[in-house]
Formats: sequence, structure tokens, C-alpha cells
Amino acid sequence: MFFDKPGKDNTEQTLKLAFERGKELGLNEAVLASTKGDTAYKALEIFSGFRITVVTYHCGFKEPFKKVMSDETKNDLKEKGVNVVSATHALSGVERSITKKYTGIYPVLLIADTLRLFGQGTKVAVEVSIMAADAGTLTGNDIISIGGTARGADTALVIKPANQSDLFDLR
Repeated sequence: MFFDKPGKDNTEQTLKLAFERGKELGLNEAVLASTKGDTAYKALEIFSGFRITVVTYHCGFKEPFKKVMSDETKNDLKEKGVNVVSATHALSGVERSITKKYTGIYPVLLIADTLRLFGQGTKVAVEVSIMAADAGTLTGNDIISIGGTARGADTALVIKPANQSDLFDLR
């Protein structure tokens, strides 16, 4: 399925199609990006029977020492059985800081830009799968990984996850 435009207007259809594909393949784990929780709550409605991991920005991403997802939302999602991961972006991290100070392009940022050739949502879906793997919330089995462009979800991938240290084993 391809959308004419990326963005949050595609969230519900992306989640429904991803859920159906996951069921067809016998999968039971889903990872998704959610900034403030809107996409996470939509996924909770749709992904019945799935183990859900929500990945959000690290503290300080937008403003120094400020969280993007509220503690109230994070705790509510956890009470509903969702794993919530706040972590540094796997495909930028410290390299983003080096680029800002010294300019240039570095290997991890090059990987991120290469994934963006297939859409921002593809980069995000790959990245959150790595972040969830590093946080220890995944079993190592194939997953549905969901990302988006700006807000919401517009991309879903079936991924064999891997940790950052084994990035090139990701499939």
C-alpha cells in the first residue's frame, strides 16, 4: 500500500494494515514510534493480542532536560501493558552533536539518510526496532515495526530486529 502523501492522516490505515499482515504471518510483537502517545493509543485499539513496544524521543531531544512524552502518558501506557522506551536515536545519537559542531557526514547519519531514500517512515521504523531491541523489550522474533513522517504513522515493515551492535544482521 502506498499513500499519496506522508503523515498522520495515514495512521489508522497503516496500523490496521500492519496488524492484518502481522496476523497473516503469525507475528505477535509490534514496535512503533510515538511522540506524545497518540499513535500508541490508536495501536492499543487495533493490535489486540500483540505485545506492543512504544519508542519515544529521549529527554532533551527538543529542549534540554525536557521530556517529550509526559510521565502521565508513559505510566498510563505501561498500566495498559505497553512497553515504553525513551532512548537516544539509534541512527544519530552522538553523531548528530558532532555534525552540528564540526559539520560533515558520519557513518550512522549516512545510514539514516540512505534509509530516508525509501521515506522518513522507513528510517523511523528501522530505528525504533533497534532502540526497542537495545532496551530489551523484544524476543528476537520477527516484528511489525511502524514509523512515520512528522506525526502519526505512514510506514510499516516486517523486520527481523537486531541490536545496534549487530545492525547489519537486521532483516
